[in-house]
Amino acid sequence: MRRSLRGLVLLVAIAAFYPGAALAAGCTTAPGGRVTLLSDAVDPDVFLWDSSDRLIDYAAGSWGNTRAIFAHTVLIEPTTEAMVVSCFPGVAHPKFASGDEDAIRVKILKGPYKGRYGWILSSDAHVAHPTGQSMGNLPASHS
Repeated sequence: MRRSLRGLVLLVAIAAFYPGAALAAGCTTAPGGRVTLLSDAVDPDVFLWDSSDRLIDYAAGSWGNTRAIFAHTVLIEPTTEAMVVSCFPGVAHPKFASGDEDAIRVKILKGPYKGRYGWILSSDAHVAHPTGQSMGNLPASHS
């Protein structure tokens, strides 16, 4: 009993001081992990959103107009490298896809937006190989 109480206290302390670890428990990518950004084969660019709430609304099919989208996003080129900062598991409910997705906060590591932070869907994050290549489903033109 005493040992399990200590373990619980330790777990709560870790979650309090390292919230990214607690938030990422159910996520497909962990904070600190490197990912390659890539949407789908038809349109591989990725929207980098300025807030998780706007990303979640967009995924659900609620976004006003094109001007509103571009006011709150940056269009990231396919295969741009990023680092996962935090993750909220299963909070995005895409209108035109089955299943829930994670909202992932990333920091862009290369390219014209290097150093910029923003939010993406987990379907746009592909775990990078140590060689720098993505393990995700790259379109034929990027493999």
